[in-house]
Amino acid sequence: MGLTVWVWPRLAGRGWLPVLGRLGSIAATQLSIIAALALAVNSSFEFYGTWNQLFGRVDKAPVNVNEIGSSGPYATVGASKDGLVQPAGPQGLDKVGGIPRGPADKEGKVQSVRIIGQRSRAINPAFVYLPPQYFQKQYERHRFPVMVVISGYPGGIMNLAQHLQVPQTAGKLLSENKMQPTIIVMVRPTIAPPRDTECVDVPDGPQAETFFAKDLPDALRSTYRVGHDPSAWGVLGYSSGGTCALQLAMREPNVYPAAAALSGDYKVGNDLTTGNLFGSGPDAKQKQHEHDLIWRLQNMPVPRVSVLVTSSKKGEKNYGETEKFLKAVKQPMTASSIILPEGSHHFTTWRREIGPVLEWMSQQLTFPQDTQDKQDNSKPAEDQKKADDQKKADEQKKAEEQKRADEQKKAEEQKRADEQEKADEEKQNSGDDGQDG
Repeated sequence: MGLTVWVWPRLAGRGWLPVLGRLGSIAATQLSIIAALALAVNSSFEFYGTWNQLFGRVDKAPVNVNEIGSSGPYATVGASKDGLVQPAGPQGLDKVGGIPRGPADKEGKVQSVRIIGQRSRAINPAFVYLPPQYFQKQYERHRFPVMVVISGYPGGIMNLAQHLQVPQTAGKLLSENKMQPTIIVMVRPTIAPPRDTECVDVPDGPQAETFFAKDLPDALRSTYRVGHDPSAWGVLGYSSGGTCALQLAMREPNVYPAAAALSGDYKVGNDLTTGNLFGSGPDAKQKQHEHDLIWRLQNMPVPRVSVLVTSSKKGEKNYGETEKFLKAVKQPMTASSIILPEGSHHFTTWRREIGPVLEWMSQQLTFPQDTQDKQDNSKPAEDQKKADDQKKADEQKKAEEQKRADEQKKAEEQKRADEQEKADEEKQNSGDDGQDG
């Protein structure tokens, strides 16, 4: 703009050259402003991490998971009478290409639903991918493993189906026998949009961690044939969804013992989109510390979980923190990684990673975990065991009460005996005094 002002007097003539000069200076000014704005947006959202990413010169070769080893290398809810998982409208699913639309027992099925959170009082939209085996007769009594896949913020479940292509990739891996039959639940990270809740139980606010750690598993178990043991459950996501996945695994290892984060962060903090996530007072700082995963590894008991993290040496802001996190991992926790030489915070990168990530996650989960037959047949035995345990507890309680009563009776008898002995001594002493007088 300054250069335009400086040269403008020289471009004040009437010929075609001065006119072209004025047009050129205006165009240069506008392009500079647009480029500056684009740079600011890219710096905030990391759409492109390198010039090669910007111009489309990206490596599309498959990526490999680097096994690290065990020691490390370094809202208000409506009525839930219709169930905790309720059918919803298309939610954009009808616009997604490549998802199964044929016979369910041959191609699988993607359902558009909403999840009702009884404790968090939240309603979250979701897509649920059911593999073909779920509808096949030979699997009708099997319980399937579950992957909870969380989008970034402010993205939603459409990004998981359309841009990250989770159900399409899962179907391809299943057909190639690279992944076991798995139910995949696609959700967004926030339960109170437009606020970014970051999977945190906010004091006097949205209870996002409760939704993901308690409400969501309860809802899925009430509706689908999913594994009951934690070994059948895993969680993954990209960007803030990846941050969420790591937080859930390390804070709730008995719910999600496996997690994968595509370009995730390793701590949660307050910003304009989150508001105050940790409240105020003396406990606020401690709560924030506990959502810093590197701090947790250094200062708190390490959970028995398996995690996979991804980053790029060039183009990703989280590469340095990823290295620190991997070095901080120690037993009994295990960590694996996908580190690309070049990438960015963008679906171009994440689509390269999602296939290996789904394969890795599938290897962590147990299938088949149990069957309905086994559960139904074991129910009488379980009921009998509970009855026997209750009877044993009642008998023990009765024996303890009888023992206390006997001890009380014995103590009272001893007390009466002591009082009688004392009275006899006083009487004897009184008689002796009268005789002496």
